[in-house]
Amino acid sequence: MTEISHDQIPEQALAWHRAGRKAALATVVETWGSAPRPVGSQLAISGAGEIAGSVSGGCVEGAVVAEALEALETGESLILTYGISDNEAFAVGLACGGTIRVMVEPVGPAIPEELLSQLCDARAERQPIAYSVQTKDWTRQLMPRMSFPDRFRADKSGFEEDAETFVAIHNPPLRMVVVGAVHIAQPLMQMARLSGYDATLIDPREAFGSAARFPGETIIHDWPDEALAAHGLDARTAVVTLTHDAKLDDPAIVTALRSEVFYLGCLGSTRTHGKRVKRLEEQGFTPEDIARIHAPVGLDIGARSPAEIAIAVMAEITNVLRKG
Repeated sequence: MTEISHDQIPEQALAWHRAGRKAALATVVETWGSAPRPVGSQLAISGAGEIAGSVSGGCVEGAVVAEALEALETGESLILTYGISDNEAFAVGLACGGTIRVMVEPVGPAIPEELLSQLCDARAERQPIAYSVQTKDWTRQLMPRMSFPDRFRADKSGFEEDAETFVAIHNPPLRMVVVGAVHIAQPLMQMARLSGYDATLIDPREAFGSAARFPGETIIHDWPDEALAAHGLDARTAVVTLTHDAKLDDPAIVTALRSEVFYLGCLGSTRTHGKRVKRLEEQGFTPEDIARIHAPVGLDIGARSPAEIAIAVMAEITNVLRKG
């Protein structure tokens, strides 16, 4: 069995299928107890036993692959359950006693190639989309964000109340844009990536936003409003401004407030923010608009050093993302 590291699991399954190698998608649809992977986690399996992704962090992958290879022969979808009892959990690797249910769907016979292609296209275009499966008759459809606003907001896949319709939420990957290549930005960019964000740094001052100071980071040297417009802002993006310079921060703040970003945080004291509010009011922003700004940025944890402030910022962003 060859393991393939790949973040784009549906895309990998589609590629294997189109290459004539057969493919199945395995998706975690339900968990109880100490399950190692959340609902919605996916594993792609090729007809040759190659895998991409994970449904259990390695605990039951072998068993799922064996079932998926059989499903590729029959062309039928199925739902597998592992860990009903502690003994069974231990037998398949769930030593903590957790229980998971995994849905296996062969591409082609079960998931139509056209439907999977549409799902992959939406993901490539950063369009939130839901993949709905009625597990009683195995009908499938793609549905827009407005069909499940609460699920998309919470990024939560799972069964509907009928216990038969499984909804897999495909949100665009998280992104963070940091405006201002200051000392705080150095640990913040690293923490953002470790937290699963595609992080981008914007600062027109090339001496500040240099590769030497930010090795391996994506850096844009355009003016913030132009850079943000070109980068694109959506409901899966967080924006943090750190320069203290109104000439740089304000264009970014204005652009972010006119978008759907889920988080906008701005460095500065209460007094600095008061002046910022007046400038925004003069530009026609309402109190409701301005209330979207988290300032001073970060949770109040008594942070002092750049790294501690970055921790506070990431904690606040996580809190807003997960708790709304």
